[in-house]
Amino acid sequence: MTTPSKTMSAHDWGLILALSIIWGGAFFFIVIILRDVPPNTMVFLRLAIAVPPLVLWLRLTGARLPLDWASWRSFFILGSLNVALPFILFAYGQVHISSSLASVLNATTPLWGVLVAHLLTRDEKATPMKVAGVVVGFLGVAVMMGGGPENASPHAFSAQIACVSATLFYALSTVYAQRMGDGGMTSMQIATGQVAAAALLMFPVVLATETPWANPMPGADAWAALLGLSLISTSLAYVLYFRLLESAGATNPLLITFLIPVTAILLGTLFLSEMIDLRQLVGMALIAVGLAILDGRLIRCLAR
Repeated sequence: MTTPSKTMSAHDWGLILALSIIWGGAFFFIVIILRDVPPNTMVFLRLAIAVPPLVLWLRLTGARLPLDWASWRSFFILGSLNVALPFILFAYGQVHISSSLASVLNATTPLWGVLVAHLLTRDEKATPMKVAGVVVGFLGVAVMMGGGPENASPHAFSAQIACVSATLFYALSTVYAQRMGDGGMTSMQIATGQVAAAALLMFPVVLATETPWANPMPGADAWAALLGLSLISTSLAYVLYFRLLESAGATNPLLITFLIPVTAILLGTLFLSEMIDLRQLVGMALIAVGLAILDGRLIRCLAR
């Protein structure tokens, strides 16, 4: 990997904006797909369709996936933590809660990241400022999950727990991916390998939990959303994300989590008739404040 730059260029800012739109749109695509496709089947199809473009991109850059067992063992571990498990949990969550709420809960990933980094790394220990950000952020989660119309569904609470649990897996995967990168593997090899491994893992899961061959053929809207989710929100997103990591470092992409809910909420409100109540707005604001404290830019700007 190249040495990351801590100062972001206009190109880096463009990647952050593009990724926030692409990943915000993923929550919209998932709602459309789940109308016709069971959750685990959707996850498998998303990954299976996303793998060929990633492999092609890898070959065009002159690289290829390693074939040794040690590398693939790492791919399967990372594919479980960063792809298969969180995708399954978010798919389950979005069966019972809105895409807007799921996108906001997704923004808790950096909060878990502070705790995971403190426990599992030597050089990223939590500071008082980071602890304050985590406390405020999780207070926002508690406010959002503490009642309201959306929680009237008997499965709403477990769906929200599933989404928050998925972000914990994302945080764990970050530490593991960094160790893989330190071992000499390129970022695109890691991205492609984890998606391929996750697709292989999801195949027996689908066979064991669902019967996709017995379901009616999805409609045109579901197939269009599936292609968007696979090719844009997975294949293209990973290419852009790992480019951003190499040029802007591991901390700067945190800004994407501020912006993803904006896209998801706009799409959910405009096209899915989703509503955001006052309690969710308060919780969202607290999560945003917690992320701002973690990121530190706004605090430094106000201090100056």
